[in-house]
Amino acid sequence: MVIIMSVSVLEGMYAAEAEYFTTGDFAPLQSFFAPDFVLHQAEGLPYGGVWRGHDGLERFFAAMSRTWAAFDFVDQTFLATTSPLVVLTNVRARARATGRALGFPILQTITVAAGRITEVRPFYWDTAAIAAACSA
Repeated sequence: MVIIMSVSVLEGMYAAEAEYFTTGDFAPLQSFFAPDFVLHQAEGLPYGGVWRGHDGLERFFAAMSRTWAAFDFVDQTFLATTSPLVVLTNVRARARATGRALGFPILQTITVAAGRITEVRPFYWDTAAIAAACSA
């Protein structure tokens, strides 16, 4: 039951994330994250740093929206389905500043407790290439 619940939390969050990039409405996303949530993004990215709580997460999504004109999950594979979950995601994205399109994988560890995401640690294969694509 815990495995199914954790995966369903992520599936719901990914659907809400896709909706956010269409509507800009953060409210549907907030319910998937604990109030003390922490996101660790690689410092070399345009939206790098540590983002904390719902306010930090909302600022992170705004930064992502400023960076990417499109950010689509092409496919996802759940490599571990107990917390922390491990998800391999292939992304197809287009940078706002340059219009450059690129594809890249992200491996994430995602901690879920009491039905909410408490921590996310994404690992990018090439942060320099991503940052370069986003720089005019």
